[in-house]
Amino acid sequence: QVRLVESGGGLVQAGGSLRLSCQTSGLTFKIHTIHWYREAPEKQRELVASIGSDGSANYADSVKGRATISRDNAWNRVTLRMDSLKPEDTGVYFCYVKRGGTDFWGRGTQVTVSS
Repeated sequence: QVRLVESGGGLVQAGGSLRLSCQTSGLTFKIHTIHWYREAPEKQRELVASIGSDGSANYADSVKGRATISRDNAWNRVTLRMDSLKPEDTGVYFCYVKRGGTDFWGRGTQVTVSS
């Protein structure tokens, strides 16, 4: 059974940093692209960053230059580091993977950036 567990969220002041972690289990981690999404209040869930099986990374324009996504295939884990946080980064951050045509989401971790 695929399981994604996010951690690392919290309350941080604008300009601060956070490191979010997505611990996975139940899948052949190294072959999958893993994504981070976020959902702000009254807004649609949006893609923040993705990392491919080859380590290639993609970022939303809104976080480009402030976010770094990385993966650890030995520990089946993806990390999203975000710097220079802004109040508009506030939201619930979710880890996502598609395996065999099925979507798997974690429960999310709350990030709140105060101004």
